[in-house]
Amino acid sequence: MKSFKTKYGFFAENGKEYVITTPRTPRPWINVISNGDYGITISQTGSGYSWRTHAQLNRITRWEQDLIKDEWGKYIYLRDEKGNLWSAGWKPVCHEPDHYICRHGLGYSVIESSNFGIDSRLLLFVPNEEPLEIWQLALRNDTKKPRDLSLFSFFEWCLGQAPDWHREFHKSFIETGYEASLQALLATKRLWEIPTERGHWNAEWGYVAFHSCNMKPSAFDSDKETFLGMYGNQRLPDAVREGKLKKRVGNWLDPIASLQINLALKPGEEKTLIFTLGAAASRDEAAQLITKYRAPAEVDAALKNVRRRWDDLLSTVAIETPDDAMNLMLNTWLKYQAISGRLWGRTAYYQTGGAFGFRDQLQDSQIFLPIDSEQTKKQILLHARHQFKDGSVYHWWHPISEIGLQNKISDNLLWLPFVVNNYLQETDDFGILECHEPFADDATTASIYDHCLRAINKALERFGSHGLPLIGAGDWNDGLSAVGLDMQGESVWLAHFMHHILNDFAAIAETYGAVSQAQTHRARAQHLREKINSQAWDGEWYYRATKDSGEKIGSKENVDGQIYLNAQTWAVIAGVAERARAEQVMNEVENRLEYKAGPLLLYPGYKTPDKYIGYLSRYAAGMRENGGVYTHAATWAVIAETMLGRGEAAYRMFSKINPINRGKKPDEYFAEPYVTPGNIEGPDSKFYGRGGWTWYSGSAAWLFKVGLEWILGIRPTFAGLVVDPCIPAAWDDFSVQRQFRGAHYMIEVKNPEHVNGGVKEILIDGEKYAEHCLASKPALPVFEAGSTHQIVVTLGKPEKPQDRVL
Repeated sequence: MKSFKTKYGFFAENGKEYVITTPRTPRPWINVISNGDYGITISQTGSGYSWRTHAQLNRITRWEQDLIKDEWGKYIYLRDEKGNLWSAGWKPVCHEPDHYICRHGLGYSVIESSNFGIDSRLLLFVPNEEPLEIWQLALRNDTKKPRDLSLFSFFEWCLGQAPDWHREFHKSFIETGYEASLQALLATKRLWEIPTERGHWNAEWGYVAFHSCNMKPSAFDSDKETFLGMYGNQRLPDAVREGKLKKRVGNWLDPIASLQINLALKPGEEKTLIFTLGAAASRDEAAQLITKYRAPAEVDAALKNVRRRWDDLLSTVAIETPDDAMNLMLNTWLKYQAISGRLWGRTAYYQTGGAFGFRDQLQDSQIFLPIDSEQTKKQILLHARHQFKDGSVYHWWHPISEIGLQNKISDNLLWLPFVVNNYLQETDDFGILECHEPFADDATTASIYDHCLRAINKALERFGSHGLPLIGAGDWNDGLSAVGLDMQGESVWLAHFMHHILNDFAAIAETYGAVSQAQTHRARAQHLREKINSQAWDGEWYYRATKDSGEKIGSKENVDGQIYLNAQTWAVIAGVAERARAEQVMNEVENRLEYKAGPLLLYPGYKTPDKYIGYLSRYAAGMRENGGVYTHAATWAVIAETMLGRGEAAYRMFSKINPINRGKKPDEYFAEPYVTPGNIEGPDSKFYGRGGWTWYSGSAAWLFKVGLEWILGIRPTFAGLVVDPCIPAAWDDFSVQRQFRGAHYMIEVKNPEHVNGGVKEILIDGEKYAEHCLASKPALPVFEAGSTHQIVVTLGKPEKPQDRVL
């Protein structure tokens, strides 16, 4: 497998680590490590932050967003007998090391460096089921002389709402103490900014934070002033320069945590220290965790369990194609990003978060469908509980406080039936429709079928004068925030999406026994399709929306924003456009929107803000949604191309947005090459090709789904697992191993005629599959759970063209 080496790093041989060879990357290149409750971010410099459950409401350590300095974090200083000073990561001292490597892995990161004859290896990870992080620091004396070292840990306590802008206020409620028997600093806070029945600012922070070391500290400090020195800085703190902490704890400080460890190393000797940092429910739980992880064997066992967990999660789907970049992303990094970053952590560097987005994490949860579909089911049930009884939903809500935002964004509620449909196609578990959940505003429960139906019915209430759905304060594109505030503007993309939802749910309703409901939905979908094609066609493509005034956007009549991507791609995906028109709109996408980094969300970018469009038009032209590649939407363009059988275009677009390929020019791209960005700047930008908003992007789950199900064509349906590749003609073959409904499918696809698609023959366990099955969609049989089957698929020109449906 290729390593895709650049001046900044490369993929390790097994593809499960990205190795960064210098701390001076163009932007911080981070890892988001979470066990589903506790989490940390860690950059290649050693900076980052920690949280439990919610990275804004329950931040443990202070951090402020500054991607240029990247100097907020949790650090270990080292000082030798001569007064030389450095840190275990590059920050905050920034001494130039003789050797430096940061390895971001699955659930852990390692920073290795050499300074003044001392080799260090700092391992950071979060155990699977416990609310703490572990720092394991190995130090080796690589000189021929004995060495005396002093180590100083350092970070600032936050303990609750972040960022804590009013530090002089918040610090007044934090109390720190040192427990000699535990070799640990403890911290609590008497105030937590969550609502209570007794008013605001009247709740205790519900945890006991701790920071410990397995070696007995010689000193400690919880006072930022005595540690840094008045007007001091992190690069050279007074306490580290002087070599001694002041042992200050209590209620009256600007609270930090610092432990001092003194140790001696003989020539060639290595010693390992174990630091912990966490937030326990009680002092007793904190003591138990501190005591447990003093033992190196416990640390080793916990790390082994983390590795095993990620191996188990990522092993249910494995591909092997001629494209190593595709293999790396689908086999490892897209799944890891979607799970650790988006579903468990819900935070990163470009955006600190912690809330659940109603449509966001629902879409993200699709990553679990071929991995552990029970997790998708849990996500569906969770989101159903955040729907109101009239069918509307929270745009987002905060776990812990359960405070949410209701707004006029029009598409949120429809993602519930969308993901339920995909769950059913994967699992055939129609029992989920009878699971009962309450509403956000009513404890009375209703079935998931009813929750979905309420969402659809609510959406059907909101239509405008042209027979198209109202856009409200935005649809999928939040940046169209003012297009329909007066509830007059209409959304063409939402019309496509609703057409898709209505037809999908009609099939579900039919199976559920609600035949009349199915007929109603199909009739409404047909009527909507006719309205879209008569009202929303702009001559060469579909316009995007109308403002409250009736003025079109995404139209040839406009100077800026003449054509929008989603209005074209979803016309194909949702089956709104007939074949000739579908070909036409995707030709326009390729000719007008596709650039070097993939298909732009719109073009040209808005040069002047338009208060009747919204904040999208206020970005600089070419940035983010205003004429950049918005990676989430770009994945849908790949689906549309495959549905038309255009394998070369589909693969080309997929390859353009694959971060590994973008990262081949790291000084142009800037972003991490191992995770998807939210956006890549477009041709209107001075920084054309630059990536940003990495990790916290819904594009990871979608790019995985697009690659596996639409390019490789291994796609779940109610009937079974479909094999419907749409690949580059140059490929000789590829293979996919995938679990489906409990059985293991070992699929080998051969392409002797070098076609883009079309299944000519299928062998199942050496026997030819029935010819009549190939005349339609070649869905494989549903096998007995626990069984393994060898499937060999030969591509060739089919006798009859096959239509693809989402």
